[in-house]
Amino acid sequence: MSRAVERPERFFDRLGGGRFLPTDLTGGAWSTAEQHISPFVGLLVHEVERDAAARATAPADTAAPAGGARAMTVSRVSVDILGVIGPEEVQVDVEVLRPGRTIELVEATLRSAGRAAARARVWRLATGDTSVVAGGAGEPLPPPHDLPTRAMTDVWPGGYIAGLDVRAAGEVEPGRGRSWISTTAALVAGEPASALARLLGLVDTANGLAVRTSPQEWAFPNLDLTVHLVREPQVADGDPVWLGLDTTVVFGPDGVGLTSSVLHDLHGPVGRAAQVLTLRPR
Repeated sequence: MSRAVERPERFFDRLGGGRFLPTDLTGGAWSTAEQHISPFVGLLVHEVERDAAARATAPADTAAPAGGARAMTVSRVSVDILGVIGPEEVQVDVEVLRPGRTIELVEATLRSAGRAAARARVWRLATGDTSVVAGGAGEPLPPPHDLPTRAMTDVWPGGYIAGLDVRAAGEVEPGRGRSWISTTAALVAGEPASALARLLGLVDTANGLAVRTSPQEWAFPNLDLTVHLVREPQVADGDPVWLGLDTTVVFGPDGVGLTSSVLHDLHGPVGRAAQVLTLRPR
């Protein structure tokens, strides 16, 4: 009797000193010899949040100025994809580019095989009660739990796609679709991760959810990922993160495309994402 293949339950193992080893769940969709950028985006945000927490609890002479540190929230994450990420260990370094008590800009760089492979810049803003003027986010997607499952492995290979739970929130057409995605895998083995890091570790999937044409005939990888948020995602402790994506894909006539998505948690829209695409026949 053949034994079932045991799948890893996390995307990364921490090796120490900012080094991480990716598991098979990060396996790429355009090439199974490469890694999917989506979990690495979550990892970069996770490390930015860990760095911020460490700075907030630093000794008084190195912590925030007098008056105490204010709670801050992530308002934008902009990731430039600089090269292929291989299956070997990676290094993540975090640097505060623009410190401040109410606004700060933090950069996290992912290095693979000794070179920069992705760089994220994260704007963090001080929080405050603006509920009296809140509005305009739009309608929520239908909840995922009773929706039909989408078989994404019919379109895309790789361990990352194979590890997702994908639900269709209506008909999916070329260049247009609404879907929910989730995973039970931890971001980093043995470490709690915020709902934000776990959600952003799924966002880059958007480009593969509403394809305009077969990826076997045309390549349309994204060069970047930019996420703007209007609130933090809300997830109860112990619950899986469900990311809803209301996605539109546009191909231009000169080799450039754009994937745009409204992002949802189970309570409604949380922000928007955009990915610039480079188009070429295969």
